[in-house]
Amino acid sequence: MKAVLFDLDNTLYPVECDLFSLIDVRINRYMEEVVEIAPADVDDLRRRYWQDYGATLQGLVRHHAIDPEDYLDYVHAVDVGSRISLDPELRHTLKTLGLPSYVFTNGSRCHVDRVVTALGLDGIFADIFDIRIADYQPKPNPDPYRQVLQKLALSGNQCIMVEDQLQNLQTAKQFGMKTVLVGAKESVQEEHSYLDAQLSRPADIGRLLAQWLEVD
Repeated sequence: MKAVLFDLDNTLYPVECDLFSLIDVRINRYMEEVVEIAPADVDDLRRRYWQDYGATLQGLVRHHAIDPEDYLDYVHAVDVGSRISLDPELRHTLKTLGLPSYVFTNGSRCHVDRVVTALGLDGIFADIFDIRIADYQPKPNPDPYRQVLQKLALSGNQCIMVEDQLQNLQTAKQFGMKTVLVGAKESVQEEHSYLDAQLSRPADIGRLLAQWLEVD
């Protein structure tokens, strides 16, 4: 193993922080006030764009010719510090992991920076790969994974992907990555062949990695 890739939202911090609810409000407001979509149509459009493209952003770019940078700046302008606090245990875990850690997210770099600062993880990550890595294509599309591996000059089987979304881990496994789901044990009701491990919190990655390296 040569690298650990961490998703950001609901992975590096608990889903209970509910940070996305703040972003969710901003997305709806952007669609209504900036793109001038009728409020009654917003929910249906968002569901359709998620189903078709994996993210609202892609639908708005393709069908409404928005500026993706304007969108990212707008929807991520939320008070991160009101929902997220310092996590010294996670900082210690990542600092002593023995492998370089990276953020690989569908969010924007400015959003990553705010979240990382709120968690007290400044200076921990070797690099950050955001939604721009593959021309705003989101995970679980394969292009972002391909671009990240190219940037790292690594193969998939040299990487571990830590995520809260099963579909994103499924793509990671297609590239040969070790896959770790972060979330409560009851969140997975069936066996998934592409899932190598599940942790209740990211700070437990140290013990898991030690077990894997011992086996290797």
